[in-house]
Amino acid sequence: MFRIVGASVYIKDMTRNRASLLILGLAAFLVSADARVIDPVLKIIALDFGVGEEMAAWTISAYAFPYGLCQWFYGPLGDRIGKLKVMSVALMAFAIGTAACAFVPNLAVFIALRFITGVCAAAVIPLSLSYIGDKIAYEGRQVALARFMMALMLGQIFSSSLGGILQDLFGWRATFLVFGGGAVLAAGALVYESIKFPEEAKDKPFSFKPFADLFAMPAGQAIFAAVFIEGCVVFGTMAYLGAAIKTGFPLMKSTQIGLIMAMYGVGGLVYSSAVRKLVTRLGEGGIAQFGSLLISAGCIVMSQLGQWWMAIGGIFCFGLGYFAMHGSLQTRATELKPELRATAVSLFAFMFFVGQAVGPIIFGQIKAASGYSAAFLVNCVVIVALGTVLNVYFKKTRRVPAKG
Repeated sequence: MFRIVGASVYIKDMTRNRASLLILGLAAFLVSADARVIDPVLKIIALDFGVGEEMAAWTISAYAFPYGLCQWFYGPLGDRIGKLKVMSVALMAFAIGTAACAFVPNLAVFIALRFITGVCAAAVIPLSLSYIGDKIAYEGRQVALARFMMALMLGQIFSSSLGGILQDLFGWRATFLVFGGGAVLAAGALVYESIKFPEEAKDKPFSFKPFADLFAMPAGQAIFAAVFIEGCVVFGTMAYLGAAIKTGFPLMKSTQIGLIMAMYGVGGLVYSSAVRKLVTRLGEGGIAQFGSLLISAGCIVMSQLGQWWMAIGGIFCFGLGYFAMHGSLQTRATELKPELRATAVSLFAFMFFVGQAVGPIIFGQIKAASGYSAAFLVNCVVIVALGTVLNVYFKKTRRVPAKG
C-alpha cells in the first residue's frame, strides 16, 4: 500500500508510543474504497433487484449522507473515550454491516445496511487524521499525513477495479464479503493498538456553538455552499459513470468498466505530483477554475460517448479536475477560523458528503427525464459556473495563512 522506501519508518513506528500508520492506512483504504465500489456495477445491481438505475443509486446516497452527518459527532466522542477505541468499534460494526450486504433480499434492506455502514465508516478517516495530529510532532506530521492520504487515494483508485473484477468473477455480492472480511482484520488490529497504546480520556462537552459561529461567517457560507455544490456535481456524476458506460456498451464486462473508472484516481495522483507547480502558476482562484474546466471536459466527453476508449480520457480529466478544485476549497476551509480548525474541517466534510448524498438523486431525476447526455451537460454548466465564481471570489478575498 505504501512505498517500499518507507518500510523502515513503519518498523520504527511499532516501537513508538502510538499506533501504526500502516494499520490506520489499511482502515482508511477499506472505507475509502467501499464508498465507491458500487459505481461500476450500479446497472447490474439495478437489474438484479428489478429497479431503475436512479432507484439503485439511493444506495450511494444512503451511504454518503450519514457519513457526512456523523463528522459532527465522532471528534468529540473520540476526545472523550479515545480515538482508537471509537475507530475499532466503528470499524467492526462496519465490517459486520458490509458483510451482511452480500445477503440482502431486496433493495430496501440494502439501502438500510448501506446507511448503517456509512454511519460506522465516518469514524475512521477524521479520527485517524486527528490521532496523527495528536501523536506526531509538527516537523514529521506532513510526511505522516501524506502517507496516510496515499491510502485514501489508493482506495479511490482500486475501488472501481475491485468492484468490477469481483463482479465478473463471483457476482457483486462477493465484493461485500471481501470488504467485510478485510475490515474485520483491520478492526482487530485497531483493538490491539488501542490496548497497547491507551489514550487519556478528556472531558470535552459537545457544543453546537462553534458550528453556528462558522456558519455565521460570510467566508464560511461561501466555502460550505461551494463544497456542497461540488459534491452534488462530482459525485452525482460519478455514481452514474459506470452505468452510462454499460448502457452505451452493453457487452463490456464489469472488470473493464472498473479499470476505466480507476482513471479517476489516476487523475488524482497526477494532480498530487503537479500541485506545487500548478498553484505557483495559476494561483488559488486559477486552479479552482482550471479544475472546473477539466471536470466539465470530462462531462462533455461522457455525454457524447461514441467509442469506449473516450471514457478513459473523460474520466481521467474528471478526476484531475476534481482534485484540483477540491484542494483549493479544502485549503480555504482550514483557514476559516484557526482556533476552530478541526470544527471547520468537520463542517466542511459534512457539507461535502451531504452534497454527495443529494447529487446522485438529482442526476438520476434528470437522467430519467431527459437521458444521460442531458444530465452530464447540466452538471457541466453548473461546475463551470461554480469554478468561475470561485476564481473571482478567491482573487477578491486574499487568503492570509494562519499562524500555528
